[in-house]
Amino acid sequence: MKNKPIIIGVTGGSGSGKTSVSRAIFNRFPNHSIMMLEHDSYYKDQSDISFEERLKTNYDHPFAFDTDLLIEHLKELTNYQPAEVPIYDYVAHTRSDEVYVQEPKEVIILEGILILEDERLRDLMDIKIYVDTDDDIRIIRRIKRDMHERGRTLESVIDQYLTVVKPMYHQFIEPTKRYADIIVPEGGENHVAIDLIATKVASFLNHE
Repeated sequence: MKNKPIIIGVTGGSGSGKTSVSRAIFNRFPNHSIMMLEHDSYYKDQSDISFEERLKTNYDHPFAFDTDLLIEHLKELTNYQPAEVPIYDYVAHTRSDEVYVQEPKEVIILEGILILEDERLRDLMDIKIYVDTDDDIRIIRRIKRDMHERGRTLESVIDQYLTVVKPMYHQFIEPTKRYADIIVPEGGENHVAIDLIATKVASFLNHE
């Protein structure tokens, strides 16, 4: 009989390096039963409101997420059942009509800024990781990403950071650090921490 899959939660503020940490762990185990799942896939469907109203969405607030659906899908996956993961349309600011079928795996890496905010989600996790990176480094990373990948202006990135991202981080994200089993400073550059986490995952997968 298969072991129940383990869920590894990886969180931290925008630009902290949480995605780099998640991918570093994932990439250690090619050809093994491991998957990544992003909380961002579970932004709420907003097709019932106007486009103008959608533009006001605060994507850094817990209310932006359909966490109930994520929990339902995690329970399906830990019972070795596939889940139909939604695909979010960032241009239309609502959920698209498409989904992708995620097959169950023995290790689930769940990544997102607010995954430790909801007690029900925390209770499903076997390992909770908080990637802790200084505010100045995080905003520089966000500026680079949003200007180069999303065509944003410097002014718009800084304005959004100061009015939404930073206050939401201090209100909702940073306080969840106390729930973490492991705190990883400086994200994907912390190879020692990633080695230790990978060793734990390897022991579960019986992989040397």
